[in-house]
Amino acid sequence: MTNHFLDLVDTRYSCRDYDPKRPVEHEKLVQCIEAARLAPSACNSQPWHFTVIEERDKILKVAKCLQDSGMNKFVDNAGALIVINEEHAKLKALIAEKMDSQAYAQIDIGIAAAHICYEAASLGLNTCILGWMDEDALKELLHIPHEKTVRLVIAVGYAREEKYYNKKRRSLEEICDFIR
Repeated sequence: MTNHFLDLVDTRYSCRDYDPKRPVEHEKLVQCIEAARLAPSACNSQPWHFTVIEERDKILKVAKCLQDSGMNKFVDNAGALIVINEEHAKLKALIAEKMDSQAYAQIDIGIAAAHICYEAASLGLNTCILGWMDEDALKELLHIPHEKTVRLVIAVGYAREEKYYNKKRRSLEEICDFIR
């Protein structure tokens, strides 16, 4: 019996060569956001907001905000972009008084981003998580309030050519100790 999730983990990679002629179906993007919506977060705070860009002209404008210093040129060909803003985490009063309400927000956003990427992979889509950006330009373009923080942008699309990368990872023995 194969483990479907581990198959996804093994085959998912950060795609940097999208097929510009193949748009991403809106329904698949909705499923990706639904996977993120269901992601766990500290105290169920859900400290995120997603903006999904499907319109080709807007994708190209957002791509410019991600391409400083020659970085991320491949984003022009993505079929869609998902911008993730950090929202103020609303923690339960008892917990909030004991810790900073934002202590886990970035971790929660990372978990939600992973859910998006694995759902996309399960739907035959490819993704690349991007953190390099001109945040001020991106906020202005998308009318994101100045006080918000853009944490990540995820490029989504169909790879021009499907590839399998033999992932180079440290061995299990190097990264884990089992205490039994």
